[in-house]
Amino acid sequence: MAVKIRDENFIERSDKVIKPDPRRRISLPKNLISEGVMYKVYSNNAGQIILDPVVTIPKSELWLFENKKALEMVEVGMLQRGSVDLGSFAKYVEDET
Repeated sequence: MAVKIRDENFIERSDKVIKPDPRRRISLPKNLISEGVMYKVYSNNAGQIILDPVVTIPKSELWLFENKKALEMVEVGMLQRGSVDLGSFAKYVEDET
């Protein structure tokens, strides 16, 4: 499986060398970990490791990503959403003063 390197500009994130604990786990700095994100792990023959952030989607939404035509239509709609003037919604707001 080929790994997609999305950005080749790697930044050293720690001035310390990290040593695995006795159970061979490595702790990462908090600023590198996003809430709710999981990671696919890739490694190469040189021993380098890449963590690729992923998120899961409900199985009921998977069909959209498997249907290229439907996904394209959604993407077009998302691009168009900014170009439509929906007018004012002020008449629907209740004044609570």
